[in-house]
Amino acid sequence: MTPINSLDEKRNYVVPGDKKETITFATNHFIETAQNAIDSNGTFFVALSGGSTPKAIFQNLASASYKDQIDWSKVYLFWSDERSVPKDHSDSNYNMAMTNGFDKLNIPQNQIFRMEAESNLEKNAEIYEQKIKEIVPNQSFDLVMLGMGDDGHTASLFPSTKALNENKRLVVANFIESKDSWRMTFTFPCINNAEHIALYVLGESKAEMVKKVFRSQNAIELYPSAKIGTKERKALWILDKEASALCLN
Repeated sequence: MTPINSLDEKRNYVVPGDKKETITFATNHFIETAQNAIDSNGTFFVALSGGSTPKAIFQNLASASYKDQIDWSKVYLFWSDERSVPKDHSDSNYNMAMTNGFDKLNIPQNQIFRMEAESNLEKNAEIYEQKIKEIVPNQSFDLVMLGMGDDGHTASLFPSTKALNENKRLVVANFIESKDSWRMTFTFPCINNAEHIALYVLGESKAEMVKKVFRSQNAIELYPSAKIGTKERKALWILDKEASALCLN
């Protein structure tokens, strides 16, 4: 059993091993979280994310080895952020999830809620927020999946963007000046109200930022991912050996 360690009052971390071992752990963590939620409440509400690690997790979940471990008819799919592109675009987080496994699973279509971020972002963010309020009990997801960018962003909460200061809304449109583009994203109030929050951070290229987020005295002011988790709902950072090398090994 891979030990889960406490980093501080709002964050736990686990280092299962190399990339393959870490993705296997993350897949099993997803399954266990889903099983527990379905056993307790009859449903599993999850917000997916983009990125290479979630892609590998999704492929695992849809494989013959794993797919029968979850009752997919009880699963409700949401997304934690989305780019301003059509649903069939190669950069779409929705498209990535569906084409890498979720289109093969027995999830009712009326339980799949993509972010419509290709146009009218501010209005569609309000609509998405209302869906969460209507469908997700207490607006608390069973699992929110996240990653961390090289600049410390998570979801589409980038440094020095307006959405970082939002303390009431659950979903907003956010302009990313560094990318000259709009995104739709969950806010900190939405993410930090989840029962489980998982941040997947793998690879040598992330090691320096992991060190900054975990060890810098002013990390909360500089890096959005440092604001994930609360005393009541601790975030779980799932890291491989390479990403954790500079501060945890």
